Amino acid sequence: MNHGIEQRQSQHGQWSSRWAFIMAATGAAVGLGNIWKFPYITGQHGGGAFVLIYLVCIFIIGIPVMMAEIMIGRSGRQNPLDSMKSVAVENGRSSHWRWVGALGILASFLILSYYSVIAGWSLAYVFKVAVPSFIERSPQAIDASFDNFVANPWKLLFWHSVMIIATAVIIAKGVEKGIEKTVYVMFPAMLTLLGVLVVYAMESGHFAQSVSYLFHPDFSKLKTHGIVAAMGQAFFSLSLATGSIMMYGAYLPRSASVTKAAVVIALSDTFVALLAGLAIFPVVFANGLEPSSGPGLIFETLPIAFGHMPFGNVFATLFFVMLVFAAFTSAISLLEPSVAWLIETFKIPRRKAAIISSFGIWFVGLVTVVSFNWAANIKLFKLTMFEVLDFLTANIMLPLGGFFIAIFAVWFLNRDVARRELQLPDGKLFSTWRFVVRYISPVAILVVFISVIV
Repeated sequence: MNHGIEQRQSQHGQWSSRWAFIMAATGAAVGLGNIWKFPYITGQHGGGAFVLIYLVCIFIIGIPVMMAEIMIGRSGRQNPLDSMKSVAVENGRSSHWRWVGALGILASFLILSYYSVIAGWSLAYVFKVAVPSFIERSPQAIDASFDNFVANPWKLLFWHSVMIIATAVIIAKGVEKGIEKTVYVMFPAMLTLLGVLVVYAMESGHFAQSVSYLFHPDFSKLKTHGIVAAMGQAFFSLSLATGSIMMYGAYLPRSASVTKAAVVIALSDTFVALLAGLAIFPVVFANGLEPSSGPGLIFETLPIAFGHMPFGNVFATLFFVMLVFAAFTSAISLLEPSVAWLIETFKIPRRKAAIISSFGIWFVGLVTVVSFNWAANIKLFKLTMFEVLDFLTANIMLPLGGFFIAIFAVWFLNRDVARRELQLPDGKLFSTWRFVVRYISPVAILVVFISVIV
């Protein structure tokens, strides 16, 4: 590695510390999927057996590929497109590798266009559940309320707009004054609220049943599709290949350990997801309701459950505030790559770049807004427009991006450059990382990719 690369700094500044990066990157990884999907699929696929397989997958897919992304970002010190290009050219490789970075920027742009719509629902429900009469209604009335809410494009548009504007305001302030200050407040607040909800669940819900559901290892339930689900979750849960981790890596101080940071982020992400399960399912089980996943769990099952619990509206409100914080820390990480690209490519101020990018994302988000109402019957391959966007990004763009990042990091990047950037001695640990990323991670990502498109 030459002296120029070691001295290179991002024009956007850098994190004030390793912990600022860890909180920001964990905030990027911890999103709605951790809360409404991970606990459910854990219970469905054998509880502790699934968690065990998932942790193995984290160490053979999640952490190694995350290390590669952070390494490329910190080496390039630019947006994902230009970081991939710079690192490739400096290692005597083709500049066409920039398209892998471009894929990440496009993926984050498209994901945020629909993610902000769904996150907007969470924000709206903070105010809905705060009114005691809302959750005290019949289950049928609560279900109907959600159906009516998503059927109203103007309400969805309003909350989508609020989320995008709030995200743009934070990004416009920059790395330290915007992103870092926000995650320093929101991430600890989210963990605190989650902790309060777990204590509430222990006192008021069926906690032992939930612990058994989540952690009792039932290997008879763990079939092949459960193992593939664990592999997919290990990849998608960490925001890999969205450009977010690579972008945040560009702001990582040279003194910070990439390896330690990746391990802490991955384990923190898993911890939050399991904690969410311990907060949600005791309340669900206490009311004799079936555990589920997705929007149905959050916006229908949980309000019904909280309606039968002591101080239900108070804790329902805290739950949705926690959900908004989780969604918001993910949203800002998804906006940053395209904003950084605009700043570096067109030499425009950050505020202007934030306005342009967020407006573009807001506009594309209108497709998702109307796919729940006016355009609900417009389908492609039996999928609504929202489902098409979700499938395109989550099932095609992200696995392809992750696959090529892994391939580039060990087949095309100079061994010494990788070793120095990862700050690993050229011993067993570094050799293990290279072996895993060279052979195991790409194959695992391909298995996930094939399983979801076939």
